[in-house]
Amino acid sequence: MKAKLSAFFAKDGAQKLLASLLSIVIGLAVGSVVVLIVGLANPAISLRGAWEGIRLIFAGILSTGRDAAGSLTWGFNPTSMGNMLFRATPLIMTGLSVAVAYKAGLFNIGAPGQYLMGTMVTLMVALSIPTTVVPPALVWLIAFLAGCLAGALWGALPGLLKAFLNINEVLACIMTNWIAANTVTWLFDISNFKNLVESTKSGYIYKTTYNGVATAKLGLDKLFPGSQVNGGIIIAIVLAIAMYILMNKTTLGFELKACGSNRHAARYAGIKDKRNIVLSMAIAGALSAAGASLYYLSGNTEFFWSTYQSLPATGFNGIPVALLAVSNPIGVIFSGIFMSMLDIVGLQLTNLTAYNEYITDVIIATIVYLSAFALVIRLMISGRKKRRMAQGGKTAEPPAPEDEDGKGGEPA
Repeated sequence: MKAKLSAFFAKDGAQKLLASLLSIVIGLAVGSVVVLIVGLANPAISLRGAWEGIRLIFAGILSTGRDAAGSLTWGFNPTSMGNMLFRATPLIMTGLSVAVAYKAGLFNIGAPGQYLMGTMVTLMVALSIPTTVVPPALVWLIAFLAGCLAGALWGALPGLLKAFLNINEVLACIMTNWIAANTVTWLFDISNFKNLVESTKSGYIYKTTYNGVATAKLGLDKLFPGSQVNGGIIIAIVLAIAMYILMNKTTLGFELKACGSNRHAARYAGIKDKRNIVLSMAIAGALSAAGASLYYLSGNTEFFWSTYQSLPATGFNGIPVALLAVSNPIGVIFSGIFMSMLDIVGLQLTNLTAYNEYITDVIIATIVYLSAFALVIRLMISGRKKRRMAQGGKTAEPPAPEDEDGKGGEPA
């Protein structure tokens, strides 16, 4: 049994998984320490309140509120669970965006801009096509595909600059992020899609239900009543599985990863490296935009159009999601749900204790830093295993040689 465990942890995949799990555990532990320190320093919280905060950090998704005596109650919370899945949908998509680009040797920090372009095109199409003429389901599909196409085109721009001019994709993505922010702001500013409050613009765009367009619930509202969940989470999971198949089971995926490993060697082997660089960024842009489309086509979300003030956090949050999943598309599903769970935990801390939700930002930041050092953690794990194997090899006695009768004989 011990030998099987050693063989399992000697595998690269197992070491990656262990490194990610260690990052999560350490992040949660750091968050607990922060909660304890804040609780002890604040007389209004006390040690009991600190203990409640720590329990919420580890199991807040299962909290159902407080009873008549003021104690925390626990159990299945369908509203929190459903909202967690709803918030996980765009995180999974932006995490896939970063992960796919990284597999191709590119760091896609342009996910926020691609997310914005997908948001704009999706909302404009969903609100422009009259559902009295075109069925709402068809409008939904057209808006989703249009948003993905817009993100793909926007993602291809830094890909083109990288492929043909060798301009660093990080710099190109930063520029395209702010161009997207100001472009979206300007186009929505001159549009007629804004909500009106006393004849002045409010800064929000109509929900897609204004035009009768919304993502189907697919029965999830029955499983998670009172939540925002819809079929978007199923689409995100299907797309993650599709990306896994693309990257690991197809010729295109092999070529993309070959370019990521060594662009020049791939070109020498006959692979079109420039085409694959542009294509990988286009796929990444489409995935990020798909996250925006799924979020705003839900029908229960409004978009704040004055984006020049800040870039959407969801685009940047895809980076830790991809890091924690070690750029594995299947792992992105779980890391996206985990990050979404931390968001819900933050809300539970705010609603049920004297703490605020920003403590979960400390946890996420710790996990991000540790995920960035995941390679170091894996080297530590593999180094420890090698030392154990070496020590075992030195102390182990060689078997006695057998004689002709098959019995152990004395060494010469």
